[in-house]
Amino acid sequence: MPKIYIVGAGCGDPGLITVKGKELLDNADLLIYAGSLVNSQLVDECPAPEKYDSWGMKLEVMTEIMIRAAKEGKNVVRLHSGDPALYGAIVEQVEILKKAGIETERVPGVSSMFGAAASLGIQYTLKGVSESVIITRPAGKTLDTDQIAEMSRLGQTMVIFLGTEHMEEIFEKVECPPDTPAAVVYHTTWPDEKIVRGTVSDIAQKAREAGIEKTALIIIGEVVNASGPEYVNSHLYG
Repeated sequence: MPKIYIVGAGCGDPGLITVKGKELLDNADLLIYAGSLVNSQLVDECPAPEKYDSWGMKLEVMTEIMIRAAKEGKNVVRLHSGDPALYGAIVEQVEILKKAGIETERVPGVSSMFGAAASLGIQYTLKGVSESVIITRPAGKTLDTDQIAEMSRLGQTMVIFLGTEHMEEIFEKVECPPDTPAAVVYHTTWPDEKIVRGTVSDIAQKAREAGIEKTALIIIGEVVNASGPEYVNSHLYG
């Protein structure tokens, strides 16, 4: 059965693609990549004679290109930003490919949430501070309602994707204390990465003053505390 590889490119730094992902890129005959969300270095280094930017491409057109190439016996790679399992919109693609008799294999990538944690120097789950991580997004053009208010009451680390355009609305919704630490990380692990720290009460204004209007991750919780939150030592080091 023909197979197509869905590969996570990582969150910006081209070195954050997995070894397996890079090997697949190096042997691709056809590459469809996620436009400006994927570092152009990975695209340029891929030797595939056929390359397509999927930005603005209709789903039917994109999958038709992949199906045709796979059935011709070509090595086809669909390159997503970050990790395709998080807001990657891959299920729709996989369903169409499956109906066409095409098998898919997914190769994980480093999500921007993990790149942001590294850049901030934080640990999302920290004993005595936060035992859970909430991953969510705000309501917008493609989502009618969200549960940001309800989830913010839990007192756990929150990582909010696709929320840069709605920062003010997000921080009006959250119901954790106004002095709760927060951070906004723009273009995680890219050369122009920008980090803004603050609290629930002032982070939106600080991020706007820093010129952040898109492509950023919002992180809320005591783990973001720049001075270092008070935590309990792990039993691993007991």
